Amino acid sequence: MCFAYPLGALVRGLERSLIMKHYNAPFLLPCSPIPLLTMPRTRPQYKETFPLGPFTVPRVWVGLWQLSSNAWGSASAAKIRQAMARHIEMGYNAFDMADHYGSAEILYGQFKESLPSSAEVVGATKWCVFRQTNVSRSVVENAVRERMTRMRTTTVDLLQFHWQDYSDKGYLTALQILQDLQNEGLISAVGLCNFDAIRTDEICTQLGPGFIVSNQVQFSLIDTRPLHGMADVCERHNVKLLTYGTLCGGFLADQWLNQPEPDLYSGVLTPSQRKYLDMILKAWGNWALFQSLLAVLRDIGDRYGGLSIANIATRWVLDHSFVGAVIIGARLGVSEHIDDNDRVFGFRLTDEDNRAIEAVQALSNGRRMITLIGDCGAEYR
Repeated sequence: MCFAYPLGALVRGLERSLIMKHYNAPFLLPCSPIPLLTMPRTRPQYKETFPLGPFTVPRVWVGLWQLSSNAWGSASAAKIRQAMARHIEMGYNAFDMADHYGSAEILYGQFKESLPSSAEVVGATKWCVFRQTNVSRSVVENAVRERMTRMRTTTVDLLQFHWQDYSDKGYLTALQILQDLQNEGLISAVGLCNFDAIRTDEICTQLGPGFIVSNQVQFSLIDTRPLHGMADVCERHNVKLLTYGTLCGGFLADQWLNQPEPDLYSGVLTPSQRKYLDMILKAWGNWALFQSLLAVLRDIGDRYGGLSIANIATRWVLDHSFVGAVIIGARLGVSEHIDDNDRVFGFRLTDEDNRAIEAVQALSNGRRMITLIGDCGAEYR
């Protein structure tokens, strides 16, 4: 894939740096049980849910990518587990992580092990094949069992699979083995991660209905590529998208309204913000147009009694039927927005709201990004 903008190189470089941090991540010490006073005392208020494999899960998930690096800030393991307990208390019981997110799997496993057996929590992780790999039963099973060991579980709830090189059809063999492991009880559900529409359709067609339950891709008011092909594939095969980048690393938020364009290399931005600012400025449009979008979202939020820009941006994604959930990254123990996330439920955007948003999007390169960057996940290849 040839990139018209340096976004792909930026993202791939960031991904490589986080992978290397994974191999040096310390194995954390066992934890004490979470005190009972942090467990839910009352029934969490209403959350939208959807079926995913054998689970019923909320439509907002907790993303743990931020645990892959101290660049987002750091907190003690105890504070991170306490933050996980707060999310569960509020009804957010689905956590997304990966094999290369530092100690995320370990922390999650320690946390889940400390919960009462009656607690309902879903852990979604990934097996990402970034390098050329000779696929065999032992290679695939070892990868799954490593996830089980780190997460302290006998079954992986949702195993999401990423394959870097489409020219190597080994991804089909790997998925067939994952299907066998699912039948043997090692995995409850299997999804994809950053697969494009063509390969998602190929995989679902070849491996049969009901096997692939999800595909995790980027989707937001800025990056609308899933609307061009992926949506149809999802509807055809009953696959739900688990979307990340919904808030563009926090740029789709009130704090950036009427603010000057930040310096990409100032050193004050998080890795997520550097990634998404590059997309906003070099692929989607410019900072002035982005400010126009924020202003429209602020107006819409005011019409709903003061909902935040982030609420409206999240609701826009959730209003698409092929979206199962949005994954909102949380800097656990450092910065969380649980209460604000609660406000994305209980309403839908009107035609008037969507027309106002589309009027700004029409001035951007949003509809052409699929040709500028490539389909979903192309920026990682």
